[in-house]
Amino acid sequence: MSYEQILYEVADRIATITLNRPDKLNAWTMRMSAEVRHACLQADRDDAVRVLIVTGAGKGYCAGADMNMLQGLQSGGDVAAGANDPQLQVEFDADVPAAFRGEYSYPLGLHKPVIAAVNGVAAGLGLSYMLYYDMRLASDRARFGTVFARRGLVAEHGSAWLLPRLVGLHHACDLLYSGRLIGAEEALRMGLINRVVPHDDLLATAREVATEMATLCSPRSIRIMKRQLYGDLFTDLANSMHEADREMVASFTTEDFREGVASFVQRRPPQFTGR
Repeated sequence: MSYEQILYEVADRIATITLNRPDKLNAWTMRMSAEVRHACLQADRDDAVRVLIVTGAGKGYCAGADMNMLQGLQSGGDVAAGANDPQLQVEFDADVPAAFRGEYSYPLGLHKPVIAAVNGVAAGLGLSYMLYYDMRLASDRARFGTVFARRGLVAEHGSAWLLPRLVGLHHACDLLYSGRLIGAEEALRMGLINRVVPHDDLLATAREVATEMATLCSPRSIRIMKRQLYGDLFTDLANSMHEADREMVASFTTEDFREGVASFVQRRPPQFTGR
């Protein structure tokens, strides 16, 4: 598949998706949205991929919705130009819950971990979409903001549900009501991101984290734990424990469990198959 607004590369079991409108600080369009979704689902179904990284080209990660798209919304124009390309249409697997089939929530339903490598400003839609990734690493030059209140908009695409779960209600109120931009260190203190690294080390660090997952961790374990983490947001403790016990018993019969124990005893790197 040839993409117009993103770059897609697979190497060393890592799929890297790069938002590629650097002259616009990677401002989000419906075409870009469709391409990122297509690439994510393609990587999720590719046995050669175990971890996904999403980053931005140039100085920005994603500065939010493209202004032409916002102006088109005001005038009632067609803002979905290019997004309806038949080659970009994908079907979700049958086991994906309805809540994880949304235009922006689908990363929660992927079977593989997704890491955001935030190289610059992540604002508005650029921040909202990033919330649905599993981990967020940031350059020390990165900045974050919701900006919705400063555009006459509201918390979009489930961000009012997810943001408080990441940073707490008080920080979510601050970010949403003020619309202000914050630096990487403040975002780290809030819990919005996992780690801040020197700008020039960002991609190398993201790849190091991804490589560790891809080579030392069971793909099956990660797949099941990701389902547990996000599925348990909709259940209670009793059901969570019941499901965990059931999955733990099931894991005892898997190839990855046998390999995990054998590699530890034999003091060698594991060779997990995901089965």
